[in-house]
Amino acid sequence: MPLDAICLSAIKEELEKQITGVRIDKLQQPERDVIVLSLRGIGVQSQRLLISVGSGDTRMHFTEHKLENPKSPPMFCMLLRKHLTGAKIVGITQPPAERIISITFEASDVLGDKAVRKLTIEMMGNISNIILTDGNDLIIDCLRRTGDMSTARALLPGLIYRYPPVREGKKNPLTITEAEFPEMLKAKMKSTKGNNNEAIEKWLNNTLSAFSPLVCREIVWRAYADTDYRFNDLTDDGVALQKAFVDLISSINNAEFVPCLISDSSGNAVDFSFLPIKQYEDLYSIVTQSSFSALLDGFFTLRAKEKFINQKSAATLKIMTLARDRIIRKLAVQKAEIDNTVKCDFMRQCGDLIIANIHLIKKGQEVLQAEDYYCQGGGMREIKLDTQKTPQQNAAKYFKLYSKLKNAKAFLSEMITKGEKELEYVESVIEQISRLESESDLNEIRNELIVTGYIKQKRQQELKKTKQVVSSPYVFLSSSGMRILVGRNNIQNDKLTLKSSARTDMWLHAQKIHGAHVIISCEGTTPDEDTINEAATIAAYYSSARNSGKVPIDFTLVKNVKKPAGGKPGMVIYNDFKTIIAIPDEELVNKLRAES
Repeated sequence: MPLDAICLSAIKEELEKQITGVRIDKLQQPERDVIVLSLRGIGVQSQRLLISVGSGDTRMHFTEHKLENPKSPPMFCMLLRKHLTGAKIVGITQPPAERIISITFEASDVLGDKAVRKLTIEMMGNISNIILTDGNDLIIDCLRRTGDMSTARALLPGLIYRYPPVREGKKNPLTITEAEFPEMLKAKMKSTKGNNNEAIEKWLNNTLSAFSPLVCREIVWRAYADTDYRFNDLTDDGVALQKAFVDLISSINNAEFVPCLISDSSGNAVDFSFLPIKQYEDLYSIVTQSSFSALLDGFFTLRAKEKFINQKSAATLKIMTLARDRIIRKLAVQKAEIDNTVKCDFMRQCGDLIIANIHLIKKGQEVLQAEDYYCQGGGMREIKLDTQKTPQQNAAKYFKLYSKLKNAKAFLSEMITKGEKELEYVESVIEQISRLESESDLNEIRNELIVTGYIKQKRQQELKKTKQVVSSPYVFLSSSGMRILVGRNNIQNDKLTLKSSARTDMWLHAQKIHGAHVIISCEGTTPDEDTINEAATIAAYYSSARNSGKVPIDFTLVKNVKKPAGGKPGMVIYNDFKTIIAIPDEELVNKLRAES
């Protein structure tokens, strides 16, 4: 659903209690339409306030997700840092029934004197914007400059900021009195002269300015238990509709907001609201969240992050998927060919039997019936002969076929072994792409694929990328305080296991499936049982069995892990290991990572 004005009002009420009096510690612009304010204050836990004005993605809330920042901050970000870093938040306001939030700051100007700054966030679909103004409402700058001096409402530096004009024809539902609503309803019914098949939900949506279609349908459902109820169906002159409307307005005026997530039977979030939604009955589940920030962060941020990464990784995933399919087809052909080489011993035996019975073969003979001394039960073997060849030449023919099939078998066996190892590597890359967490993770994988030849190197700039320093692994802290490190990709797995770790550190990996290398940094001590269990949970989570129930995890000392000769990146062999069963518990993984 779009973030309507009432839901935004609920968010404003929640944030106002938490951000008033705190200061801006850092400011980032990870995406074109997203600003993140890192907040700090006395007795206040450091938090990140996310502001998004993307089309279909407008919102404002605290976030637990760390978004990747560009190498160079955009100009608007630099401007905000200049005016707001260190500034104190002194107020947060919202015009009545409007999707606009203004945050007022007490900042310092270039001379160090106190100055007022205001950040106004307009969350109105395609025309959403972020505007920075001074204490006199003069625009310092905005995320999107619009209009010109001849435009009725221009957003340009140096102009006075004014709120967008109120949409004509719509009323603020919060100002409609209990006596006014039935008059509006009567006027509507009178104008149609009793012949109106229009849905009441549609009339509410066209008449009221601050409600989303979801809320309008909910009002109708609470009145008549039917979201498609129409004016022609009214038998009570709208008494039930008026009561449902008045009750909702009363709860809004009393700030009785409830952050509700609407999910389907598979647990996928499909919508959200500021009040418990009843219209879906058993079709969807309504789950109350701990806060509106938790609601929006879970609904928008993670989904937007996954969508962004999926879009960026689509081309790389396609390359590796095609490579995997090509290898599978090639292996199928090779295995079919090697099945034919089982006849090689038969050919040698035929040659031997011809030599053993050469004195019995007559010129022009087509078949040799010879006693088969290779068969344990005895018996006769029928061997076809070439009538144009001598007995010695027939024997040589069978020996030549034997030699050819034997060489083919050895060659195909070697090719199949190489193909299976390559398939294992390609599938490991596909698995890593499926659990990307940032664009830098994708770039490292692409650099790896350039080095291994799966992606062609087109420009010199790409050559430089292959020489980039590998990023740090994921870091976790066990409940007993031991560091647990997790490789992000194959090259990093190699570096983590074979170069960075001590020989006495503990190494873990999901058994016989693709997954990350996990290292418990022991620092000369023996990890406790809880740490091993937690590291095993992390290894299960960062594997291709993430969505499984129980996953066997092998663990051993790093000194027992070796790289086979000619092995692809990330490929290792190990011995002297033990196995533990772990469950990929996302909640525990996030908890341990948050504490790292």
